[in-house]
Amino acid sequence: MDGSARERPGSRRGGASPPLWSAPGSHREGEMEDGTCKQEMLQKKNAVLVDGVILNGPIMDSKAGEKFVEEACKIIMEEVIQKADDVTEKVCEWQAPETLKQILDLEMRDAGESHQKLLQLCRDVIQYSVKTGHPRFFNQLYAGIDYYSLVARFITEALNPSVYTYEVSPVFLLVEEAVIKKMIEFIGWEEGDGIFNPGGSVSNMYAMNLARYKFCPEIKEKGLSGLPRLVLFTSEECHYSMKKAASFLGIGTENVYFIKTDERGKMIPEELEKQVQRARKEESAPFLVCATAGTTVLGAFDPLDKIADICEKHGLWLHVDASWGGSALISRKHCRLLHGIHRADSVAWNPHKMLLAGIQCCALLVKDNSGLLKKCYSAKAAYLFQQDKFYDVSYDTGDKSIQCSRRPDAFKFWLMWKALGTTGLEGRVNRALALARYLVEEIKKREGFQLLLEPEYANVCFWYIPPSLRKMEDGPEFWQKLHQVAPIIKERMMKKGSMMLGYQPHQGKVNFFRQVVISPHVSREDMDFLLDEIELLARDL
Repeated sequence: MDGSARERPGSRRGGASPPLWSAPGSHREGEMEDGTCKQEMLQKKNAVLVDGVILNGPIMDSKAGEKFVEEACKIIMEEVIQKADDVTEKVCEWQAPETLKQILDLEMRDAGESHQKLLQLCRDVIQYSVKTGHPRFFNQLYAGIDYYSLVARFITEALNPSVYTYEVSPVFLLVEEAVIKKMIEFIGWEEGDGIFNPGGSVSNMYAMNLARYKFCPEIKEKGLSGLPRLVLFTSEECHYSMKKAASFLGIGTENVYFIKTDERGKMIPEELEKQVQRARKEESAPFLVCATAGTTVLGAFDPLDKIADICEKHGLWLHVDASWGGSALISRKHCRLLHGIHRADSVAWNPHKMLLAGIQCCALLVKDNSGLLKKCYSAKAAYLFQQDKFYDVSYDTGDKSIQCSRRPDAFKFWLMWKALGTTGLEGRVNRALALARYLVEEIKKREGFQLLLEPEYANVCFWYIPPSLRKMEDGPEFWQKLHQVAPIIKERMMKKGSMMLGYQPHQGKVNFFRQVVISPHVSREDMDFLLDEIELLARDL
């Protein structure tokens, strides 16, 4: 920023808005201007200069800042919120990485940009970002936009709290406590504990470490030396975070025993029993079973009751990764999918998925209410968790987290729940699964579409077989050619911007589409469009 553009804090100029703060000039003219400003300030009564820096008054121009926020919020309203459910808008505006780098002007310079340039950058960021709130964004296990959750995020971003002590975050600590209590009720526990984490992967890591601490509490102080070979068990369809957690915690990926699943992707209890017996014979120390309620690709739910029987028999901690499927607990119709979850020792549940609470909103819930979480993770930082405070320090819950600074993620779920009620949340789950069922029946009617299996949740997995392959004999060449179809269709839909749909190979099966229904903005017409669009994009294949 050159010297001629610099003005004292609080001033208002015509033309381009000034930056919110004034940085020293990078050339001689700027230095002279800066020196003049300092002299003027020093002449004022009680002016203080330390290390060449004037300390009187704020250096941020609040008026300019408020105007920038107001104008940026208008852009967000017009370009994101008001267009969220407009199917005529593109889901994405595809650009190659090198092209996008040039469009966005990513370079950060010594001098600040004008407000008009910054507002244009805001528009560019919105234009070239994927519109995950679009009704035809089916790519991930999150989608859509909830207006109440969004407002909650605006509030927390503006307040910028950190949830570790009651003194700095009184409202959000109480909100988190209330939300955790309600989620525990839906699991079926009479009491329990919990904490919100930055992702289901972190919740799974918490649970693994907690189970290990319960098995051998001395590990917290003495570390891994002297411990037996610890072994844990999980489904071969589990989330990859289990493998990462074992690596991160020093357990080792070779000590994760992956249990075979049936044709629907569910853990086979008899195979679990065999692997536990194997570990015993190897003189290893089994300590944890991780079941999955809603696998990432197929949407499978492990048989929790039978797995719980085995855990009780062998004294193993049962963790249920219900990051995806946990929200079915809200539905009286579909909660049967998680029958037996009340027998778990811990549960991971992500309301930012099916319930649209906004990324990230992820809870680890623990049946133990004796303070196990705090015993496992507490470091008793004296500068935060003083025991002689003037209020009840049991509300200083931050010491049961591995984080120090922690976002108030429960608040967006709470405000949304207050707005919709349990009945409204239940309606979202029921409608999403009804739309998935509609899509399944439409797939069965259409030539060229083939289901992998009948889904039990919102994951609809299918192949599209283009006309050129429909009369081809089933064999290696057919599957090799079919493997190439989904990536081509995906490229075409993204470059067109018409929709986004995920695909993957899985457990020996060639590339297939995984369609996930979540957003309440999605309609029956969007299901029809999805099938029509695939046929259109693949008409020449």
